[in-house]
Amino acid sequence: MYALYIEQDANPDYDAWKAMFDRDPLGREQSGVRYYKISRSVDDPRRVVGELEFDSRQEAEAFAAKLDKLWSDPQLPATNGQTRLVEVIEGKELGARSSRKVA
Repeated sequence: MYALYIEQDANPDYDAWKAMFDRDPLGREQSGVRYYKISRSVDDPRRVVGELEFDSRQEAEAFAAKLDKLWSDPQLPATNGQTRLVEVIEGKELGARSSRKVA
């Protein structure tokens, strides 16, 4: 499994960024995203961190390329986007929770 980590500033605010994220302009599921998690910095709530999981490296790389193209649009409510692709070596859910769903 592969994970694409995303970090960017939500400008002018998180709500505008979240509205764009919810519109899903890149088609996450159709692009191979199996799971995602969105977080915000406790020091700067406009700083958004995302984790997207993929079955294949090719899907993750293709999605990263789509993000780069999307982020080049100056009209979007996000700036300073960065990605990092990692291979997930091991993972284990701990505790009584039976699902990773948050919120």
